[in-house]
Amino acid sequence: MLEKRDYDAIIVGSGPNGLAAAILLQQNGLSVLLLEGKETIGGGLRSAELTLPGYIHDICSAVHPLAAASPFFAQLPLDKFGLKYIYPQIAAAHPFDNGTAALLKGSVDETASLLGLDEQAYRKLIGPIVNDWPLIAEDVLAPLHFPKHPVAMARFGLKALTSANYLSKRFKTPGAKAFFAGMAGHSIQPLTNTATSAIALVLLASGHVKGWPIPKGGSSRIADALAAYFISIGGTVETNIYVQSLTQLPSARAVLLDVTPRQVLQIAGHKLSSLYKWQLERYRYGMGVFKVDWALDTPIPFKARDCKQAGTVHIGNSFEEIANSEQQIWNGIHPERPFVLLAQPTIVDPSRAPAGKHTAWAYCHVPNGSKKDMTQAIENQVERFAPGFKDTIVARHTMDTAQMEAHNPNYIGGDINGGAIDIGQLFTRPALRWSPYKTSAKGIYICSSSTPPGGGVHGMCGYHAAKRVLKDVFDR
Repeated sequence: MLEKRDYDAIIVGSGPNGLAAAILLQQNGLSVLLLEGKETIGGGLRSAELTLPGYIHDICSAVHPLAAASPFFAQLPLDKFGLKYIYPQIAAAHPFDNGTAALLKGSVDETASLLGLDEQAYRKLIGPIVNDWPLIAEDVLAPLHFPKHPVAMARFGLKALTSANYLSKRFKTPGAKAFFAGMAGHSIQPLTNTATSAIALVLLASGHVKGWPIPKGGSSRIADALAAYFISIGGTVETNIYVQSLTQLPSARAVLLDVTPRQVLQIAGHKLSSLYKWQLERYRYGMGVFKVDWALDTPIPFKARDCKQAGTVHIGNSFEEIANSEQQIWNGIHPERPFVLLAQPTIVDPSRAPAGKHTAWAYCHVPNGSKKDMTQAIENQVERFAPGFKDTIVARHTMDTAQMEAHNPNYIGGDINGGAIDIGQLFTRPALRWSPYKTSAKGIYICSSSTPPGGGVHGMCGYHAAKRVLKDVFDR
């Protein structure tokens, strides 16, 4: 006879992965407790008035192509719990010094037609992945395993496992190469690294299939909808409980930790084998971020007109500039012209600012643990492509790597990906094991972005961890 427990499962951490794990377990008839250390749930899915009253800013993630593309989130009735996605007319733009821009639009043909001599090269590269996406999405956003559609997955994998530097050679024009570099820059590592093409291909494909939406009212609306659904099916959420030890927890048959290896060692280290602890201690964190939020008097005055309609803008002009920036940061150097990722939600969601006013959000990568203020470097990059931008700023709020980590303890040294996603940790995060979610201790699992498929608001790390728990612990 099984020992009576307070709960069947406890989830520590309420980011998108913790929420996804909690929901799947609760859907299977288990009693689930979700614990959050902060006053509000969400992890990277939080919004607040960071600058001035009435200006709603996303504290971390702002634009959500992977949330829209998530196979698990797509199964949930989140619209009935207040989540509404808004789709900018242009998903993403990449401005150039000459006043033009490359654009990620709804269809492959629309996007390709703007790439000049590289129109056919883009169609040939992205078209097959977009066609295969319904077959491979679940396998792409999963741990290493034998795929359901091996031929389609192989077509994707042969491209995805190359470096962005290598795959960009399919293009002839500087514009197409730069456009691809901006997408690959989301990998937060040098573009010469193996598999840096993967994130670029996933973002491009999901943009064509699902778009790059913005949640109306702020990113916190995604977390709120997930939590509301979880509670509606019987789940329990408690906030302001910062877990530092397993001894703080009620009894449960399974504990799932939506935290990175450093916190796993702190919380459960005494339960882990010496080999597994050694593996977690060797886990590598990636580059950090420096982030700026602005309250603006007017929309950003980009020279390239289409950039004014884009939810996301990648600022870096050329492939060489972006590649050089990311390599310098990897080497511990702060570049004068960093690659900047910018979002402007109020172009489609005026509810986030007072009437006629706007918000914008931007970050650049920095060495892990950097304390350097990159405000001027970021604003200079925006001003370069939008003359007069600085005059539109009413107020700003900045966060360096330490402040990012204070906001979310999973952002070790400002690393928003839960650890470097280079080839050494792409398939073996956080340790080389048959199941990446299962620790060496019975009943203790990891469900954070430090497990496959890694960073992003998709919930699939939590989903796959919960599936493992259902099989191992509850024989389902």
